[in-house]
Amino acid sequence: MRGERGQEEVGEARLPQGDVRLLDTPTAQRLLNDSTLVARLAYTGKDGTPRLIPVNFLWNGDEIVIGAFAGTYKVRDLRARPDVAITIDTSDGPPQVLMLRGKVTLAEVEGVLPEYAAIQRAGLGEEAGDAYVAAIDMPGLRMVRIALRPAWVGVLDFQERFPGLTPEPVLAALGAGG
Repeated sequence: MRGERGQEEVGEARLPQGDVRLLDTPTAQRLLNDSTLVARLAYTGKDGTPRLIPVNFLWNGDEIVIGAFAGTYKVRDLRARPDVAITIDTSDGPPQVLMLRGKVTLAEVEGVLPEYAAIQRAGLGEEAGDAYVAAIDMPGLRMVRIALRPAWVGVLDFQERFPGLTPEPVLAALGAGG
């Protein structure tokens, strides 16, 4: 059910952009659990300028988890400045976008991060994912678990959440017109 501009009704409650309960909406759940999608991680580099990189991710129900190899610039930069933004979106039809903000936590582990292995299996298939994980799982391998428990959530969905904000000609051109 839809309410005022920028809000979604869930029962009696209207959820404004920024409300973490937006994670429970169908659009957010669809995007978080689609292993074919890539997230984009925005953070601040050592020199103070913005960085934006594509990352594979796993949603565990509470956190977005990203695996990284220890010693990378990304890990160094995130340790210094843990504030990030992540977006997960579709590129077909009217866009569906999940925007997340917050501070990441980092934990270094020895060997292959379990979530990283799960991400590889989901993206490559069981057999190819297992082969990739076996190939990198060498003595001395250190990985970093980068986790975001969102503090701010935004959802843009011009078919379900904001259908009235998309002009009819645009919806018709995208095959979503009514």
